[in-house]
Amino acid sequence: MITLPEKISLANLPTRTYKLQKLSEKLEKNIYIKRDDETGVELSGNKVRKLEFVTAEAKSQGATVLITCGGIQSNHARATAVAAIKLGMKSVLVLRESEKGHAEGNHLLDLVVGADIRFISAKEYAEKRFEIMEDIKKELESQCETGYIIPEGASNGIGLFGYINAMKEIKTQEEELGMKFDAIVSCVGSAGTYAGLVVGSKLYNMKCDVIGFNIADTAPNFQKRSFEYIKECCNYLEGISPEILEITEENLIITDGYAGKGYALNVSADFEFIKEFARLEGIFLDPVYTGKTLKGMVSEIAKSNFGLEPNNPMADFSQYQNILFIHTGGLYGLFPKAGEMSF
Repeated sequence: MITLPEKISLANLPTRTYKLQKLSEKLEKNIYIKRDDETGVELSGNKVRKLEFVTAEAKSQGATVLITCGGIQSNHARATAVAAIKLGMKSVLVLRESEKGHAEGNHLLDLVVGADIRFISAKEYAEKRFEIMEDIKKELESQCETGYIIPEGASNGIGLFGYINAMKEIKTQEEELGMKFDAIVSCVGSAGTYAGLVVGSKLYNMKCDVIGFNIADTAPNFQKRSFEYIKECCNYLEGISPEILEITEENLIITDGYAGKGYALNVSADFEFIKEFARLEGIFLDPVYTGKTLKGMVSEIAKSNFGLEPNNPMADFSQYQNILFIHTGGLYGLFPKAGEMSF
């Protein structure tokens, strides 16, 4: 019996899992989608699953203010600000990039819910964001408030339980569908979703490959980061270690080659794919995470259909027939990209 830490219910769960009939026919595979973009409206996307566990820990430590960080269009920052309101708390968001023009997308929603926003430069974000958040925590103490620091994406040991729990949900849905997934595909941005799925697949004996597509940086860097989170997560699981789960840094399957220009930076082909998928299945992808990830997955399946070498030898899609794509949300990040899209 696996006992997970306490959580606070914030998301609309379980989210739907169903077959993408048109895409399946096109790719000659059984392609399923898990609609984690439907976890809510204000709290939409994958971040809320992690926040269920993170905020429970924050509350248990007497926190009154949630402090976190991200880009100006961070889905996680918006979700944290909303979660704070719902839990009777305050939030401070440390966002990369100085304010430019009118607020839109996630940034607009941050303002609507009254989050305390602190803008810092890209250099400060890369080099000093944790120090800055610690200073904010001290500042709050002087105001008789107790801050709780959440890393970007709520990706840390406790945050991983959001997607460990999601994997338990997926296992139940497999039983309901009467089938097994050969591969589960997720984006890798801050790495917590991917790492949680990996741990969950082992804890619940899923016997499938969990494949990540990094949407920035490089696969080796995300393998290292994911493994650090997995080790931290195991500290919450008595008697369980990465070794017992047979997880190593080297056997984490993350596929390079689809990050484009980097985090939240796109090429025209990204937008064309987003439009093509919306017109095929009536589902919106976002430009930062799911657009790049599903585009990468479809490209790799196409390679396998033509006998071409995969970008990652460990993720040869010719061996998979039943594939589940995790839609992690991010719709609000599409609106600020309107000027880059052509119609």
